[in-house]
Amino acid sequence: MTSTPAPRRFPYSLSVFFPAYNDAATIAALVEEAFRVCTELVEEFEVIVINDGSQDATADVLEACRVQWGERLRVVTHPVNRGYGGALRSGFSAASKEYVFYTDGDGQYEVAELSLLLDAAANGAPWVNGFKKRRSDPWRRIFLGAAYREFVRLLFSLRLKDVDCDFRLLRRDAVQSLPLRSSSGTICVELVWGLERLGLRAIELGVTHKPRLHGQSQFFRLAPLWKTVRELSRLTRLRFSGAPVPAAPPRHPSPPV
Repeated sequence: MTSTPAPRRFPYSLSVFFPAYNDAATIAALVEEAFRVCTELVEEFEVIVINDGSQDATADVLEACRVQWGERLRVVTHPVNRGYGGALRSGFSAASKEYVFYTDGDGQYEVAELSLLLDAAANGAPWVNGFKKRRSDPWRRIFLGAAYREFVRLLFSLRLKDVDCDFRLLRRDAVQSLPLRSSSGTICVELVWGLERLGLRAIELGVTHKPRLHGQSQFFRLAPLWKTVRELSRLTRLRFSGAPVPAAPPRHPSPPV
């Protein structure tokens, strides 16, 4: 009888965080799954949730999670909504481990597939990024999302397939070396562009994208759209102004034996 090999353990420490806005229906399950995967595969880790000014019961759900998980769960609360970019920037700032993983708090990605990213980065790869094997959204979002993705890829000469797939594992020193300023969803372009300017190329893996079962996307509301246009214009000016490349982080050490 052949025994099943034990899963490969990740040789670096890991910060996991979830940006959450009105995600009371989904955030507890994501936190639980993060603890399950990390306990199995990572020696040292932390789990963080950025509650970005939620107006539903997200704060109450997170308080119950803190009772369950104790000090192993950190909650960063924004009294008012700072936007998706603001939530990501807070998450990157709060992270303290060697690698950082994040995905959205709305439950459209399978946290269990973090194991795929960890395996790909186990030899010290600086950046592993998912791409949606099949986007599970209404046709309008699929069409507009594809048009936006190809537009920004062309505008910023991006190599990454899916700039808006928020299922990412990154070296913390790399992401914290970037002067991120966006407060809207434009932060995804700013982040990917910055990492590629550092000379870091992603390992790309197909991941599962699920239909949204709770809440609604904030992207297609007028105010977020207008903010995205403004911030994309700022990035475009920066792109063609000959802005200096950020200083690259030091070479990552080999994984411990």
